[in-house]
Amino acid sequence: MNMVKNQKVILYKTASTEQFPENFQTRFHTHIYCQRGSVEFVFNGQSYHCKKGEFIFWLAGIDVSELSFSANFTAAVLFVDKDLLTENFPSLNRSIDSILHSKENPILHPKKKDKEKILKNFQLLYDIFLETNHRFYEEALKLQMQLFLLEMWHIFADELDRRKRSLQSGTLYERFMQLVQEHCMKEREVRFYSEKLHITPKYLNYICKVNTRITASEWIQRYAKERIILLLQNRNLNISEIADEMEFSSRSFFTRYVKKLLGVSPKEYRERM
Repeated sequence: MNMVKNQKVILYKTASTEQFPENFQTRFHTHIYCQRGSVEFVFNGQSYHCKKGEFIFWLAGIDVSELSFSANFTAAVLFVDKDLLTENFPSLNRSIDSILHSKENPILHPKKKDKEKILKNFQLLYDIFLETNHRFYEEALKLQMQLFLLEMWHIFADELDRRKRSLQSGTLYERFMQLVQEHCMKEREVRFYSEKLHITPKYLNYICKVNTRITASEWIQRYAKERIILLLQNRNLNISEIADEMEFSSRSFFTRYVKKLLGVSPKEYRERM
């Protein structure tokens, strides 16, 4: 256990949690590619079963419990320091989409051609991390971390596309929720979504109230709030950059909007982190 105390990247082929680093759920983002057998766990209060050929991703800080493996379980398990990963996002929007998707869907179903890529990228990142005598070690590690993320996001994108296609023939409510997830970074008015669905704002609110007792506007705010929190947690972005990314007309307007959603200004939120 002491050997991994200060490691930022750890790669195992494992069949039990005994090899997992101490406090792995808070220190690391966890990636598990199941190669044989199965694993069961409870994620945010819901039970999941992962089998051969499937991929698990747990963000640091996510509540995972009741983790158990079948007798023949074998997997490649990669732990990545939470700051190393989140400080090297190569794409802001894609990172947010992937993070929010993984909070609701911890198991991915990669295509056959992508399975070998996963294992290759696990090994490449680990090898670069170990090469501490590299003249450009920090730069090389950051670039490999970014390449790793781009490859994994490619798999996330496939999963999201399949989900979108399945919802195209869904109910108006399901299609609205999908649209909100896609556009709430920049579109925060009910009318935008009602026009996309070819209905009136009033009828869209009615649909949402019937299905969830929550208005369309409240759903938009909930999804926007999630994204704002993730953006504020990324200290590589200043507040003006976040306001621009979300297409607010001014930083002061963004500050008022954040205060309405979070109860504090963006600056105050960061000071409390």
